[in-house]
Amino acid sequence: MCELLAISSQLATHTGFSLKKLASHSYYDNQQKISNPDGWGVAYYEDNDVTLLREPQAASESKLVRFIEKNIQPTKLLISHIRKATDGTLALKNTHPFRRELGGCMHVFAHNGDAKGIQQNPQFKTQRFQPLGDTDSEHAFCHLLDQLAALWKNSKNGQLPALSARHEIVCEFAEKLSKLGPANFLYADSDVLFAHADKRTQEDGIIKPPGLYRLTRRCNRETQQSLVRNGVTLTRTRAKTDSKEALQQQVTILASVPLTEEEWLPVQQGEVLIVANGKIIA
Repeated sequence: MCELLAISSQLATHTGFSLKKLASHSYYDNQQKISNPDGWGVAYYEDNDVTLLREPQAASESKLVRFIEKNIQPTKLLISHIRKATDGTLALKNTHPFRRELGGCMHVFAHNGDAKGIQQNPQFKTQRFQPLGDTDSEHAFCHLLDQLAALWKNSKNGQLPALSARHEIVCEFAEKLSKLGPANFLYADSDVLFAHADKRTQEDGIIKPPGLYRLTRRCNRETQQSLVRNGVTLTRTRAKTDSKEALQQQVTILASVPLTEEEWLPVQQGEVLIVANGKIIA
């Protein structure tokens, strides 16, 4: 199945290690058989805009992935996806993550699952937003944005829609989508990250929860080196505490499978998390 990754941080951070680990899942370790060969993508935010890099090929073979590991700009929010095509042709237009503008902000979506028959389902009609490709995932994203459009249209003077209203619509969408098949997804609206966990194919071949795992790291000067070894390069801020420089950072990582030896927590099936600035706020 596809692999999802999101990293939200209080301070802008580099994320090369986690991206490399995610790309390595394009192979079965024992047989060297490509398991997710059909594309990869990474979207990283700067304020309300996003840089999106994608290729319709195996991430493990990508020179661009190796370039990103060394040159990606620090970001407070990143979404990445490794694709195993179950719907839609092998093409750039079908490669996650997908992005669209709504309300003067860039919105990003990546999906791990199978929404059977969504294009013909009257409950998932699309209006303003139309897919460029032919995947069930992009169709689902367009439908979600159509559901959210009225909220963002009514926002005035750059004020964002109420988070509670956005969360309610995303939860309704997640519940409806999960009735069509496994429905793990990451959705960001430039303000917060929404993450829905459902179920996925596990190592024993059975489709069951968990569909996502989460890990939160909190750190100060003393924990910096251990975090660097685990792949997060931190941005320093100056804190006037005893006239010494302190390191303040919090990072929340969401992934389809644990990426390190740390204690990752499974996200409960049907739960829609809200993550902002490295913190799970709902």
